[in-house]
Amino acid sequence: LQTASEGFERVMELALPGRLEEVPEDLGYALLALRDAARTVISALGATRDKSVQDEDAVRKQALASVETIHGVAERITQGSEYDVVWYERHDRFGASVRVAPLSVSGLLREKLFTERSVVLTSATLKLGGDFNGVGASLGLAPEGTAGDDIPQWKGLDVGSPFDYPKQGILYVARHLATPGRESSRTDMLDELAELVEAAGGRTLGLFSSMRAAQAAAEELRGRLDKPILLQGEETLGELIKNFAADPETCLFGTLSLWQGVDVPGASCQLVVMDRIPFPRPDDPLMSARQKAVEEAGGNGFMAVAATHAALLMAQGAGRLVRATGDKGVVAVLDPRLANARYGSYLRASLPDFWYTTDRNQARRSLAAIDAAAKADGK
Repeated sequence: LQTASEGFERVMELALPGRLEEVPEDLGYALLALRDAARTVISALGATRDKSVQDEDAVRKQALASVETIHGVAERITQGSEYDVVWYERHDRFGASVRVAPLSVSGLLREKLFTERSVVLTSATLKLGGDFNGVGASLGLAPEGTAGDDIPQWKGLDVGSPFDYPKQGILYVARHLATPGRESSRTDMLDELAELVEAAGGRTLGLFSSMRAAQAAAEELRGRLDKPILLQGEETLGELIKNFAADPETCLFGTLSLWQGVDVPGASCQLVVMDRIPFPRPDDPLMSARQKAVEEAGGNGFMAVAATHAALLMAQGAGRLVRATGDKGVVAVLDPRLANARYGSYLRASLPDFWYTTDRNQARRSLAAIDAAAKADGK
């Protein structure tokens, strides 16, 4: 297994990020060697026992699970199914890797799950664009109410919320900003962000589309404002959220895990900022492959994949603001496309029904008033 791993590592030294339409010959040989070596190790682990090792059964199970994963993934890639997407990836810390994922899980779910039993699927963020059809399609379900043989019947139910979103929150879209480009620095966005954080008195959760953008914003605002700016990666996530919740003047900036994993009710989080609509990167191999497949089937790949992906993340991110019935604040999206683009209405319909404005002065006045009220309450 060690020899096979070294052979695989040599192949990966030359790997360039991107999708593999076909598995290169040298990678195929390396993966076959890994698969066969892993199978040998699995057999050996099942046949030997070492009584000198404490908790040997637990250690053996962990080793078996790891080697079985290597065996399964190597075999799956070498089989070259048309329903799989294979790609190279490079990471600053972990180096190069080869990955595989299904082009779609819809057929598997429809065949193995929905046709055999009754199923309840529940989440706070399933209703995208105003209905459940987008999420349903990604799970292999036809539009609600569609009838026919071999088509699972389903019903969507929106049970509402305990929160009064129009009274508790404002959705502010910075319509006047320039449309964000792929790599360009966004000085106008940073100016807007600084003004909003100042008006809010801190109390800001910054949700960024990339770690690079979060770092740039943290560096810029640390130089401009007399507010503590915490940055994801500088401490453990748990410690960051604890410190953010403890001090109302503190801001927390970060990326993907913060869009989904922060629960800070009260005055410490009264402004949630999204720097841009979180569409998947155009060079994301899995998303672009899924988008292409939808288009080849006659659908709208952008709306089915990219817009649905963005809508789900934005719904989760906006959900960080109101966590209790007494919470108030602003969700600020610093991307004018949410107001100006044709798909903007779809994305806005996926968010809680906050009071909506594109007036920057209104947003700042509201934040200042909410900040003043929190300070008057000693928060």
